[in-house]
Parts: sequence; C-alpha cells; structure tokens
Amino acid sequence: MMGPLRSTRKTDSPRLSLSRVFLGVWSRAGAAFALLKKFLLLDLLEGLRVTFKAQHPSKIYTEQYPAERPAVAERYRGAPRLNNHPETNQTLCIACDLCAIACPENLIVVGSVRNPATRRKELTTFTYDLSRCMFCGLCEDACPVDALELTQDFELASYTREGLIWDRQMLEEGPRPVRYSS
Repeated sequence: MMGPLRSTRKTDSPRLSLSRVFLGVWSRAGAAFALLKKFLLLDLLEGLRVTFKAQHPSKIYTEQYPAERPAVAERYRGAPRLNNHPETNQTLCIACDLCAIACPENLIVVGSVRNPATRRKELTTFTYDLSRCMFCGLCEDACPVDALELTQDFELASYTREGLIWDRQMLEEGPRPVRYSS
C-alpha cells in the first residue's frame, strides 16, 4: 500500500517568501505614492509647468483681428463666388449643373431655362447652402468655365440658418463683412 503523495515543491523557501513580502511592500508603496500624488496635485502642477513654459513673452503672438486682417494661407478655400465676365458683367455660369453633380453634400441647386432663340441654357437660379459645405473644392474643379470659385473670404458667420443659404445675387456680390474702425 502506498502512502499519501507528497509534493516535491518547496513552498517554504526563503526566496519565495521574500518576494511575496517585497511585492506586498511595493504595492503598498505604489498605492501610497499614488495617494500622495493625488493629494499634492502633482499632475496639475506638471501641466501648469508645461503651460507657463510655453507662455514666455517672446513666444506670444497676438493678432489685432478686427483692425488688422490676418494673413490667410494661399490655398485656403472659403466663401464661394460666381464670377462674372469682366466686360459684359454677365455671369460665366453656363448652367451645365456639373458643380451640383460633383458636390458630395448635394448642397448646390442650379436652375436653368433653355432660350429658344439662342438654343442655350440660361441660368435662372443658383443656390449654395454654406451650412453644410465642407469646402472641399470639388464644385470649383468640376466647373468647365471657372464660373464658381472658392475665395479666401473667411467671415461667413450668420445668426440664422437662412443666412447661410446664398442665392445667385449673394454669390455674385460675395460676403460683405463689417469693417470695424477704432
């Protein structure tokens, strides 16, 4: 008859018990450090140090916006405009509807009527919804006669949603921002 099986593992080794004690002390020290860190707001102080380091007076740049117009990047796409022919002052738009087809947001509506005398389309309505526009420039690229372009005007704010739906007249005139003088 065989006796009870004994484990060959030594559980009472001094090395194992020391590592358990070390881990227990380490975890208690880590918890105490985390509590001390919260109590002393060390993360907040570190963030403030980084902020104030970047706010050195030599690194501060202030624009006097309403009085001085800021420089806009050369490739910036802002307010849309319907261009007119410089001599005849008639719109260059031939009502081909390619800009409306190219627009991924479907925010351009082009209305036209065919003139029986000239057998050409004449532009009657043109609406552009700026509230949904993402200024991608696809409408500008699709226009075969460069009638529609995105300008560098960036002041497009309006108090109503209807103010962001521009008709043909507004697109031909462009935005009229208020110029402040001191």
